[in-house]
Amino acid sequence: MTPTLKAVETAALALSAAERAELIERLADSVLPITPLHPAWEPEIRRRLADLDSGHTKAIAAEEVFAEMHAMVRTAKPGKPDA
Repeated sequence: MTPTLKAVETAALALSAAERAELIERLADSVLPITPLHPAWEPEIRRRLADLDSGHTKAIAAEEVFAEMHAMVRTAKPGKPDA
């Protein structure tokens, strides 16, 4: 690691968690291509965000979803779809 990179890392680690998250987003945006969404998605995105903000929809951690899916697969009987 270069001295400059080490200094940047040290400074970044001194930031708050929210600031580090913002920095991560900015750095990722600088190296990853951003694929534009089709305009038809905009109303759906706004609806989903409003549902989350209002508490109408509950966010579930990916780990929880995957654990539940794995449990369902383990308990499924071969050849018999769940009803």
